[in-house]
Formats: sequence, structure tokens, C-alpha cells
Amino acid sequence: MNNFTLHTPTKILFGKGQVAQLRAQLPHDARILITYGGGSVVRSGLLAQIRSELAGMTLFEFGGIEPNPTYETLMGAVELARAERVDFLLAVGGGSVLDGTKFIAAAAHYDPARDPWHILETVGNEVRSAIPLGAVLTLPATGSEMNMGAVVTRRSTGDKVHFFSPFVMPRFAVLDPVLTYTLPARQVANGVVDAFVHILEQYLTYPVNAKVQDRFAEGLLLTLLEEGPKALVEPENYEVRANIMWSATLALNGLIGAGVPQDWATHMLGHEITALHGLDHAQTLAVVLPALLQAKRQQKHAKLLQYAERVWDLRSGSEAERIDGAIAATRDFFERMGIKTRLRDYGVADAGIDTLLGKLAEHGMTAIGEHGDIDLVQSQHIYEAAW
Repeated sequence: MNNFTLHTPTKILFGKGQVAQLRAQLPHDARILITYGGGSVVRSGLLAQIRSELAGMTLFEFGGIEPNPTYETLMGAVELARAERVDFLLAVGGGSVLDGTKFIAAAAHYDPARDPWHILETVGNEVRSAIPLGAVLTLPATGSEMNMGAVVTRRSTGDKVHFFSPFVMPRFAVLDPVLTYTLPARQVANGVVDAFVHILEQYLTYPVNAKVQDRFAEGLLLTLLEEGPKALVEPENYEVRANIMWSATLALNGLIGAGVPQDWATHMLGHEITALHGLDHAQTLAVVLPALLQAKRQQKHAKLLQYAERVWDLRSGSEAERIDGAIAATRDFFERMGIKTRLRDYGVADAGIDTLLGKLAEHGMTAIGEHGDIDLVQSQHIYEAAW
């Protein structure tokens, strides 16, 4: 196991009715900006409930944060936060709202002489402070409620990039599985696939004798395999939703990634597909991952065999056959969740591989993966195989 430092200071309020604890988590004299996405939090009554819980406090609101939150939209919230001297942000929604709110938090405090996009260009390394934030999660998927990362898209330039900063780690997160009951099946499936791939990015690399992390990861994978399909047919099964919600948080809060090598090439390749073609984030992961696993099966050989045995119970046949079986089973799981695994299945007439590779080069993604050995030539082969 490699050396690591793990600090996860986010307070989690998990379970039914925990929105009622919201007021106690906020400074009584705070000037609070509530951020949210589309109309679902309005239609469900959640926004009204939050307003009621926080009655008498100084509240502002900014809605319309889209899936794959855009710089263009978020800058409107940055201007509002600055103008109203907002000193706390409350994100109400899924990972996109949370990611966008993290950008708002950092950008509002950023050097006014700089374009806040510089935060993304420097991967957050120059962020020195941010507005504190909390979250009410409505879509388990990204784990953004308990980590310091965010991904933002700049529509005008076709860029989708990430940043990290400890200053944007949420102070608290309310996780009530009941709030996920009304999610469309597509969002439920996307969330399960997103969390599943988050785990594999930290697990399917190479062995470092990190038995604790491996078994945590395998337990989360098995939970998502069991509960994911159930969530599509039993949308108000509390136990199913609770296990999915907590699995998605643990998939990317640092726990299973501590002391182990990590990959993230699937995400980097997928981000460019979203930016160019507009696919959902999870859809791009389902497209890229099987192709990437085939391309890197030699480098990931030992962990792929472990994955085949412990997650898919594949114990017979040659090593090559077991690895083939594990990759095929992974693809089949995504398909059973309703997520297609070929780019052409999404009606994309032209993969635009040259454009995708150009953006990878522009973003410095020319030596990615746990070994740093996925160059642009290998990325091209993966994109072609994913077509």
C-alpha cells in the first residue's frame, strides 16, 4: 500500500427527513445563495421546504444550472454572489449543481484581475479561498457532495475540464434517499454507472497489496450491481435507494482511492466526447471503459483477474477468457441499466476523433492512465474501438 493523507471533513446527514436539520448547519447571520438546476426541485416541493426551514434568514436564489454546468451560466451566479456579498452557498441538486457551486465558490473570491476560467486552466492550484458551501443532494452519482473536485464546461470553446481545491470541500451534505424517488430512470441509471466507473478508476489498475481498499471497492461494486437494476423497477424502495446513495458517495470521497494507484483515463476521454457531442457524462463512461479495458488488458492483467473472480465470480477458463468475461459482463451491466456502450448507438454520425484528440492535446492529456502510457495514438485506438 502506498503512503497517503486522507482528510474528509464533510459532515453527512443521512436519512429520511434530514432536511429538517438544515438550519442548524448554517451560520445564523449568513447571507445564503441557494443554487439549483432545472425545475425538479421546484416541482417536488423541495425548494419550498428549504425556504420554510430557513425562514427569516437572508436568502438569494440562482437556478438554471444545467447538466455539465457551463462557465457562461455560472458566471451569472458569481456576479450575484459578489453583488450581494454572499457568504455561504447551498447547492440543491445533483453533481452538476454541486460542481457548478464549487466553481461559484472559488470564482467569487478569485483575483478580480483574472478571468475565473483561470481556475480551470490551473486545475485549482491557485485558489486561495472560497465561499463555504453545503449541499442537499437529490441525485447520487458523482460523489461531489464529499470531495474537493468539480468539472465545468465552457460552451463557447468546447472545453470540459476539472479542478480541485480543498477550499471547495462541502462543509456538510444532506443525503435523504427519499429525495431520489422521483428521478427519471435515465438519471438513476446514469448515477449508478457513474459511481460504478468511479470505483473502477481507482480499483482496476495494478496491485499494491491494499487489501482494505480493494475489498471496500469490491463491496461497493457488488452493491451497485445488486441494487442498480432494482432501482429502475422499484423507484420507491427506500433501502435500495439508500444503498445506492451511500455507495455513490463512498465511491469518490477518497476512501477507496487512498494509498492506491488511480487511472481516470476513461473520464478524460469521456469529457471530450461530452464537450463535442453532448452525451451524458455516464454515457461517455459506458462507451469508453470497455474499449479502454481491452486496450490496457496487459497492464491491468492482475487486477482484471481479481475483478473477474471477486465481482463476477468468473473462476474457470483461461486467464484470457476470464478477462474477456469480466469486460463483457461490465458492458452487459451498463446495457441492462439502459446505457448504450457504443458511440454510434447514440446517433452520432461522425465520431470526430481528430477533434477529440486535438482537445486532449490542448488539455495536456497526452500521457494519461495509472502508468501515464496512454498517449494520443493509444487514445485514438480507444476512440475507434468505442465507435
